[in-house]
Amino acid sequence: MKIVAVTACPTGIAHTYMAAEQLEKTARKLGHDIRVETQGSMGIENRLAAADIRSADAVIFAADIAVQDGERFAGMRIVETSVQEAIKHPEALFGRLEK
Repeated sequence: MKIVAVTACPTGIAHTYMAAEQLEKTARKLGHDIRVETQGSMGIENRLAAADIRSADAVIFAADIAVQDGERFAGMRIVETSVQEAIKHPEALFGRLEK
C-alpha cells in the first residue's frame, strides 16, 4: 500500500520526528511505501509532493494540532490519531488502514 502521512505536535520538535520515524520504520516492516511530512514550530518540513498525495492509497494524520494545508488531502481516505499513538502503537494504526 502506498501511504502519505503528516506528523505534527504543538512544538514540532521531538515527538513530531519520533512519530515520523516510527511510521517509516513500521511501514517498511509491513511492506508499505510511505512518505512523511512533519509540521510544527519549524513550519512544514519534507513537504509531500502533489504527485505523492495523488498516488497514495491512504493518508495518516498523526497530529495533536490542525494539519496545515489539509485541503491537499480532500476526498482521500484519512486515518487520524495522536502523535503518541503513532509512537506507541504504529502497527495498530496501520491495521486501521486495512479496514
